[in-house]
Amino acid sequence: MQNLRVSIVQGATRWHDPAANRDYYGGLIAPLHGTTDLVVLPETFTSGFSNDAISKAETMDGPTVAWMREQAAKLDAAIAGSVQLRTEAGVFNRLLFATPDGKLVHYDKRHLFSFAGEHERYTAGQARVIVEWKGWNILLQVCYDLRFPVFSRNRFNAGRPEQPDYDLALYVANWPAARSHPWKTLLRARAIENLCYVVGVNRVGTDGNGLHYSGDSAVIDFLGHAASEATDYEVVATTTLQAAELAAHRQRFPAMFDGDAFELKM
Repeated sequence: MQNLRVSIVQGATRWHDPAANRDYYGGLIAPLHGTTDLVVLPETFTSGFSNDAISKAETMDGPTVAWMREQAAKLDAAIAGSVQLRTEAGVFNRLLFATPDGKLVHYDKRHLFSFAGEHERYTAGQARVIVEWKGWNILLQVCYDLRFPVFSRNRFNAGRPEQPDYDLALYVANWPAARSHPWKTLLRARAIENLCYVVGVNRVGTDGNGLHYSGDSAVIDFLGHAASEATDYEVVATTTLQAAELAAHRQRFPAMFDGDAFELKM
């Protein structure tokens, strides 16, 4: 496992305008070619977090999935972000992870935000997804998942029993400013308890529902320290995750061996 360069893209998502958002975020990330390994966009980056946008949900054959693949190839880097996507099973808040070779992995948001009625219009995902990229195992998560530590609990991987099953937890979000303290606190908690890096990418600006977003996107190390942290502004920032430091910390403080064994029933 080598060091991993991760770019957080904290933008002011346009309301209900997928084409404009693809142009907007495409412009923000274009300069990253050759300088990063992984680009992370916010949750529902083509529409904003909206139950009303469900009527325009795309399919896996739609323009945004094609755009994700295209951007990964252009940047020669993986790119991740969530989109409202329709399938025969319903509409999912789907986190896409595209790589330059054309491969695409997705994770469907497990915990739907009932406080805003998300559970009434969207279908909940059933599988926890870990994707491998450049030697790193990366847990894919979306926004509200951050509040449920059992679902994201790092466990042993049968293929490498001396290590937890992921090295980086990735959270994409539309997390309003009114709840910014839990966002910042829980990102740190997930990193500390799981002996891993955590990357959380949120949006900024005010959406069509009048909700303000303060950003607070961050890269958190395994000790809960912010290696990179944004505030309330548009920003693209790249941080290098240190593989050797992560491995040394796990060897020096192997708390994963003392964890409780359990089986997660979905």
